[in-house]
Amino acid sequence: MTATDARAWLLEPDNPSARYLALTGLLGRPADDPEVKATQEAIPGWGPARAILEAQWPQGYWVRPGVGTSPRHKATVWQVIFLAALGAPLIEAVHRACAYVMDHGRLSDGRFSTSRLSQGGSACVSGALLRALLQFGYADSRLEESIEALARTGARHGWRCRRLAEAGRAAPPCAWGAIKALGAFAELAEGQRSPTVREAIESGMSLLQAGDLATGEGLVSCEPGPAWLQFGFPLGSSSDLLEALEVMGRLAAGAHPTLESALQVVLRKRNREGRWRLERTPSNSWADFGRIGQPNKWVTFRALQVLTIWKAECL
Repeated sequence: MTATDARAWLLEPDNPSARYLALTGLLGRPADDPEVKATQEAIPGWGPARAILEAQWPQGYWVRPGVGTSPRHKATVWQVIFLAALGAPLIEAVHRACAYVMDHGRLSDGRFSTSRLSQGGSACVSGALLRALLQFGYADSRLEESIEALARTGARHGWRCRRLAEAGRAAPPCAWGAIKALGAFAELAEGQRSPTVREAIESGMSLLQAGDLATGEGLVSCEPGPAWLQFGFPLGSSSDLLEALEVMGRLAAGAHPTLESALQVVLRKRNREGRWRLERTPSNSWADFGRIGQPNKWVTFRALQVLTIWKAECL
């Protein structure tokens, strides 16, 4: 089956989230296209997005008031990230969630906290959250300060996890944090990127250049393991090969010594129907994103998006 057939599968009406992502991310349809608008408007009342929004408290948070990262994948921060990954529009409930995170989850320097406000923020959570806020088109004058704080983590601290460092633990460079931050920076137009952001992008790219994309070797993270080659949806603070290839391509990265072998890893995971399986998904979530081991529309979209960005010959 060809990539065209896989796109047709994503465009079926049963999953408005995957359909919206395919329309915009694969076919390049603009946000004001009537079909795109109608598809996106259907997302909050369907499936995972509906389950997430039904668990929200009227004040805008999930589970309990506060910073909103615990319990993992059920608290407030994760729902904002997941809703953005689903392509949900900035409806009133989503706006309340974004405002709650901005009001309750930021440190004094603009970083986002992972627990109590007295503790340090992490690039992975801050990057994923900022990307989500930018994807929603959420407007807040404090966003610029948070973007600059995230950029300083990379430009001045070499992507070392400040959360670990401030807790007195060893803090090696974290590729996952760099990838999450690069994803946020990719949402900014070129003219919106400050000198610090541009420096952080260069630093993040250098970190990725030092490792083997196809295996994950040399790409240090706070949580090493097999997740690098397990394609999942949605991603929280962790990352994988697909996300690395996506953000590198969107930021017009130069040639990487292991790029071709990394793209081959993606291709080898495609089944005979031209689809990709779900290999990883949050185990403690309000929503169901599919069964492990089964073809998954969101993972298929992510893989096709990467192959499209890099203009892989298989397409």
